[in-house]
Amino acid sequence: MCGIIGYTGSQNAVPLIIEGLKKLEYRGYDSAGIAIFGKGSINVQKCKGRITALEQLISKTIVHYPLSIVNCSLGHTRWATHGEPSDVNSHPHVSGNNKIAIVHNGIIENYKELKEDLQAKGANFVSETDSEVIAQLAEYYHDGDILTTVTKLTSRLKGSYALGIMLCDRPDLLVAVKKDNPLIIGVSEHGNFIASDIPAVLKHTNKIYYLEDHEIALLYKDRVEFYGVDGAPIAKTLETVTWSVGDAEKGGEAHFMLKEIKEQPKILRDTINSLLSEGENKKTLDNFEITRYNKIVIVGCGSAYNAGVVAKYVFERLCRFPCIEVELASEFRYKDAVIDEKSLVILISQSGETADTIAAMREAKAKHADTFAIVNVIGSTLAKEAAYRIYTAAGPEIAVATTKAFSAQLIVLYMMAVRFSGREDLLPEIEAIPEKVAEILKQAEAIRELAQHCTRHKCIFFIGRNIDYAIALEGSLKLKEISYIHSEAYAGGELKHGTISLIEDGTLVVAIANCKTLHGKIMSNVEQVQSRGAKVILVGNCAESDIPLPDCYELFSPSLSAIALQLFSYYVALEKGLDIDKPRNLAKSVTVE
Repeated sequence: MCGIIGYTGSQNAVPLIIEGLKKLEYRGYDSAGIAIFGKGSINVQKCKGRITALEQLISKTIVHYPLSIVNCSLGHTRWATHGEPSDVNSHPHVSGNNKIAIVHNGIIENYKELKEDLQAKGANFVSETDSEVIAQLAEYYHDGDILTTVTKLTSRLKGSYALGIMLCDRPDLLVAVKKDNPLIIGVSEHGNFIASDIPAVLKHTNKIYYLEDHEIALLYKDRVEFYGVDGAPIAKTLETVTWSVGDAEKGGEAHFMLKEIKEQPKILRDTINSLLSEGENKKTLDNFEITRYNKIVIVGCGSAYNAGVVAKYVFERLCRFPCIEVELASEFRYKDAVIDEKSLVILISQSGETADTIAAMREAKAKHADTFAIVNVIGSTLAKEAAYRIYTAAGPEIAVATTKAFSAQLIVLYMMAVRFSGREDLLPEIEAIPEKVAEILKQAEAIRELAQHCTRHKCIFFIGRNIDYAIALEGSLKLKEISYIHSEAYAGGELKHGTISLIEDGTLVVAIANCKTLHGKIMSNVEQVQSRGAKVILVGNCAESDIPLPDCYELFSPSLSAIALQLFSYYVALEKGLDIDKPRNLAKSVTVE
């Protein structure tokens, strides 16, 4: 979940690293650091806090440093796992003799054992992290041959890692190696980069190598070499990323989240077109035969899981499929799931690097189930390893709380259900969604006014029936992620089975009402909470709505409700003055367990 950036080339590395760290800060922002080479040694500057704190530190500590000769550097922005956020626990970490510096994303599961072994050999540790053991172990093994060093190093590490390595005796070289965590290599005219994600290098290049597990990359200023852990050279294909620099910028908006909410009409159109126009997405969907399976399991984490809950309602109603389950990836991977070669496991992830979802995919494959990924990032682990894949056309999503990627996932799931059920007559309903989303965005100021009166609440409930309950789960998650207000979602009919005891004078309840056949039922639930003093905000396509939505085919209405609930959550957090793009304790890509 941490962010890694490295550069070696002809330009001053320091501003490039700082710039890259800012693009990666959504991956973690407890602390940050940079390692630079110059004057015959490795100089590390790091501190607790955001990238701005690191910039201030650098301006004070290396203001007289001859930066014009700093052409090789590593940077890191941290999401803490082992050891509290602090200056000393920040990355980069250096070996005892300051000969090797490393940055690490992942978790080393056997670090205590390795640490004790190295301490017995005289190593002195200064941090509480699992990552420092990598630097110390690398120095212990290093005999001048970097490939041998990395091979010995990685053979001892258990867990997950994406590593950037800098060596004092090789000032022109960066080394990269990975297992179960993402790492890309960017190739530009003035030098070469390593990074955790594409936005970090997009200003300088859209030419990317995707590093595979157990591959070693040696980056020089004018070339990149790839090797296996056996030392044998590897030929890799340089790929072109279609994202633009503007896709990863705020575009004049106050926050990435607001920009990404507003992008959704285009994102949805692009995703729909990718499934209807000639291309890999359409080919995958058209050639996929659902009738060979007797069970579908939809797996995801967070919002991706919520998209799966929506999909269960849609698939059941349209496809009449006899067995559809929705599972949290973190639970599925350990439950000894009852699946076999007649099962289809659909895996949903924006990044394609979610650790639990990847593990769930591998568990499914081990039991001979077919795997189908819905993913936003080409070249991601999920995309490469799943038997089938469809890409959402969401582009880079920077805000930690997902909006446009979630909406694109819903569209893909609708299209799959329509294809599997043979209900092509519903395609116009899907194609109409982007324009209806644009209509809801015009209500932003009205939703903001509603949200301004909701910040004092300590707890907010979301209720709905049927498909409206499914999207209530996402509305509740979005609010708690960025506003820090406790929030829960309930099926409306379950209120009387315990939850209504929590309703008291002034409690805020957001009720979602798009299911016409259940309109009377949800309105009865509204009356029940109002009679106990609750304040209700009604969202839906009914006449009584406080946030009115366009009329829509019922099963596709979550795509409209989601926009209203995203805006509501955004404006509640804005009114509270919170850091909306980087909510506390969270990171964008959960690449550790």
